[in-house]
Amino acid sequence: MSMRIPPIPDETYFLCMLHNIGAIMPERSLSIEEIAERTAMDPSKVEENLRKLISSNYIEINVVGGIKRYHVTINGIRKVLSMYS
Repeated sequence: MSMRIPPIPDETYFLCMLHNIGAIMPERSLSIEEIAERTAMDPSKVEENLRKLISSNYIEINVVGGIKRYHVTINGIRKVLSMYS
């Protein structure tokens, strides 16, 4: 009998990508366009994932020069690290 591992939700995979590209503090926050470029994702899909993660308190918004920028919160970092334990 083989065990089936449930698939990782899109937003959790996306959270890991943000963590891995270094958007982990306000000073390293990224715009939607920068995230889309670095993750090779469509900006609309980036926005969809960000909305889900913001509502879970895994992502925080900073407004810099009138531009919304996003970074992983400490709760988001904990979520990512919990996947490796």
